[in-house]
Amino acid sequence: METEKQTCGWFVFNSGQVLIEKKEDGYHIPYGPEPPVEVPVGSTIHTIGEINGYPAKTYAIHIPVSGDENSPRMMKDLRASFDVLPLEEYKRAGKASQILNWDKNSRYCPMCGVPTVQVSPIAKRCPECRQEFYPRISPAVIVLIKKEDSILLVHARNFRGTFKGLVAGFLEPGETLEECVHREVMEETGLTIKNLKYFGSQPWPYPSGIMVGYYAEYESGTIKLQDEELSAGAFYNRNNLPEIPKKLSIARQLIDAWLDNKI
Repeated sequence: METEKQTCGWFVFNSGQVLIEKKEDGYHIPYGPEPPVEVPVGSTIHTIGEINGYPAKTYAIHIPVSGDENSPRMMKDLRASFDVLPLEEYKRAGKASQILNWDKNSRYCPMCGVPTVQVSPIAKRCPECRQEFYPRISPAVIVLIKKEDSILLVHARNFRGTFKGLVAGFLEPGETLEECVHREVMEETGLTIKNLKYFGSQPWPYPSGIMVGYYAEYESGTIKLQDEELSAGAFYNRNNLPEIPKKLSIARQLIDAWLDNKI
């Protein structure tokens, strides 16, 4: 007697885009007992926990599913999916994206070139030298700097769009997170800060980071932008804010907390 297959939530990706379906209450990832799109040869189905009480699974496809807003299915850029997917589905899609990125970049052992073997949902092992490989996560810091009734907003050259956000940068070997904040602020703006405090953190699957948020007070210095990193930077008060980041990011969470006088 054939066993009935269990319904799963499916996170299907192609080049940074996730497959979504239009339902009566809006967009969702596909659910069902079978993969919604044929699994290509060589593509592994990964289990990434649960979503809405169902096993969550992810795999990559080589050819995107065609469709647009008028179709029952379409591919959506992971960042843009934040605007249409339920929050829990978006978060799980972020994990799925990171697992697929890890899978793609850990197929061979960097020491001896032997194909790796997956031994758990987040671990691979080289059968030759026995090294183990886990999803790589790159920590980055981001900081809101207050000066009287204003905050420092900058435009980084790698921003997608014209908005102005907060000073941020990647942790370097041998640094504490706090040392990284002070270094990045000095390198990028020439400013020194004081009263540094932790705000919160956010997974950032673009492709595999975590953002650690802080807020601090201006101490001294005149803004001198690091030209290769920033194209603009200035202090803004509540009455003259430029375009700021979307709700998706911890940068916006920090700015909103300041606007609400919570930090």
